[in-house]
Amino acid sequence: MTLSLSSDATAIAVSPRGPLSAELLEVLTDRAPERAEGLPQLARDAVLVEDPITDDDVQLSLFLLYAAAYGSLPQFGAHWEWDVSLLTTRAVLERAFEDAVRAAAPMPETPEATRESVAAALFALTAPQPGPSLSHFVSRKADADQARELLIQRSIYTLREADAHSWAIPRLTGRAKAALIEIQADEYGGGRVERMHQVMFAEAMRGAGLDDTYGAYADSVPAITFASFNLMTMFGLNRRLRGAAVGHLAAFEMTSSLPCRAIADGLRRVGFGEDVTAYYDEHVEADAVHEQIAGRDLAGSLAEDSPELLDDILFGAAACLTVDGWASEHILHAWEAGRSSLREERQPG
Repeated sequence: MTLSLSSDATAIAVSPRGPLSAELLEVLTDRAPERAEGLPQLARDAVLVEDPITDDDVQLSLFLLYAAAYGSLPQFGAHWEWDVSLLTTRAVLERAFEDAVRAAAPMPETPEATRESVAAALFALTAPQPGPSLSHFVSRKADADQARELLIQRSIYTLREADAHSWAIPRLTGRAKAALIEIQADEYGGGRVERMHQVMFAEAMRGAGLDDTYGAYADSVPAITFASFNLMTMFGLNRRLRGAAVGHLAAFEMTSSLPCRAIADGLRRVGFGEDVTAYYDEHVEADAVHEQIAGRDLAGSLAEDSPELLDDILFGAAACLTVDGWASEHILHAWEAGRSSLREERQPG
């Protein structure tokens, strides 16, 4: 069954991808709230898969549960945010997801817990690697339809840009908190709504002829796209993972500037105007500054002030590179094979 989730602008169609997400959609839209108590057992069954990171039912279900906290799909009533059955369900999924990512993400050598040593380790970890990349493909080879497809894939996170990491603000103190707020203030446009990065990305989608309603393309993206967004949300929403949230943001900022330049060049090459390229042009300069703040003032200071969080900082960075790398590889491999990276049965019209 496909349920239409109405927002202020457009109806959002979300289709289940397995037993758990099907039941969640019934519960969250209050079609069958009495069935919420059965969700934790369905979650325990759902995680008995080979790879929770790429499982459609697991990742869509996490996305839906997080949407109840964000309020990003407004037909999910706010009363579900703290429902015990849903929180238990989320914990089951998060445990399996975190364990799988920890097993998959290669950890770097542990540096000294000092500001400069941690920053140096993160810059080494995030240094550009030789070989093909998604941003290089967009710059040199992608056509206009593939450029639109990239915007669709990225919309799951970028229409909510910065929100996932902002959950960590009240979980930090001192120098790290100040550094995170400095980065986030830029992400939210420095008080100018039109310069908020999520607003600029919405303009880019409209300029490319796409629907900028949040979740409009939820049916079209694969599990790994949800996993990328779910990972940073999981880190931000769990206080015990605040170090991972910081490491994730540091790696995210350190690997953004050069790819954004390449993507902006590719968008211009296929004929898009400034309304589409402005978002990526903004990140070329902004993230070149943010990477220094994130590496030293945020991650480095947190490790120096709270050495017990060092391993999680490194894990968050490694997890970001691993999962986001898989998401990009999924798109690149599909394009190189001459096919769409979107779900074939759910191509947008």
